[in-house]
Amino acid sequence: MTTLNAPAAEAASPGPGKGPGPKKPRGGGGGLGRYIAWRAILIIPTVFILVTMVFLLMRTIGDPITTSMGGKLPPDELAKRIHEAGYDRPILVQYFEYLGRIFTGDFGTTISDKLPVTEVMLTYGAATLELAIYTLIVAFIVGIPLGMLAAHYRDRAPDAGLRVFAIFTYATPVFFSGLLMKLIFGVWLGWLPTSGRASVGTELQISLLPDPSGIYLIDALRLGDPAAVGDVLAHAILPALTLGLMTAGVFLRLVRTNMIGTLGREYIESGRSRGVREFRLVTKHAYRPALIPIITVIGLQIAMLLGGAVLTESTFEWKGLGFQLAHYLSARDFIAVQGIVALLAVIVALSNFVVDIIAALIDPRVRY
Repeated sequence: MTTLNAPAAEAASPGPGKGPGPKKPRGGGGGLGRYIAWRAILIIPTVFILVTMVFLLMRTIGDPITTSMGGKLPPDELAKRIHEAGYDRPILVQYFEYLGRIFTGDFGTTISDKLPVTEVMLTYGAATLELAIYTLIVAFIVGIPLGMLAAHYRDRAPDAGLRVFAIFTYATPVFFSGLLMKLIFGVWLGWLPTSGRASVGTELQISLLPDPSGIYLIDALRLGDPAAVGDVLAHAILPALTLGLMTAGVFLRLVRTNMIGTLGREYIESGRSRGVREFRLVTKHAYRPALIPIITVIGLQIAMLLGGAVLTESTFEWKGLGFQLAHYLSARDFIAVQGIVALLAVIVALSNFVVDIIAALIDPRVRY
């Protein structure tokens, strides 16, 4: 029986601190912490670029006073108002003053109705938030199950039909689909209301509530009146379907693509070899990994929802930020437009930050 000599034994059994040792796993709290810090830092240049673009684009058409009041005031009165507002100063001076006001939370005052832009956002923002929630509910309910169904029937007739449906819903302009739904379900069939967030009676009841939230469904529930709740939901169906189906088309195609990739994984094939039914493989095992990309896409969809809300709210007279933005555009109140768009840019940047953090918590691979 042979034994190792001392040097060989020492080489075979490295002491503490010697040799490669076990590799430390990547990620962990430090990796997540660095990822969150880096994403938070990126918010600043993102918002800065967006705000700068909005400011410069608004200034390409002239100063806001001339744009909104030109032709309505004598030249001397117009010049006086331009000077009082400071729009006759160099563009760089105006730009840095604008940035300074934004960093203090002052997005300006509207020209047409003399309201602070932040007040406009608080007054009408709840309506847009409510519509966005309804839209995402429709998108999830329609897009995810249909995407799973399309993956299950890959390259067969149901799959082809669902892919055509996804392309149709995504490619159709929201104002056209909204008008079509109003015509079919509101005018021809008479099933649903075609404008507003609630009937006049319900709105009057909500306005009498102490400290209304601005989200009509919550306020209707506070009233304790089932008829008011039904009225609010009935008014929300067509706007939510119009905007939600567009988003559902994106979710459907994304879930289908990722589900097909997941169904080809080894653990799915192993389940098939053991006799597990295909339906159970799809609904119990394959859909969860396929949903991870949905979370990362939600951040992009928020920007699309806010853009689509302008046309949807105008089509259905849903008095939210999109409706007001269209009103201020027609009134050529570019102070209001500039402030609302800049504040929406901040909301989109923060929403994407939150979505990125949720995605990192669910799937650590996004940190690298």
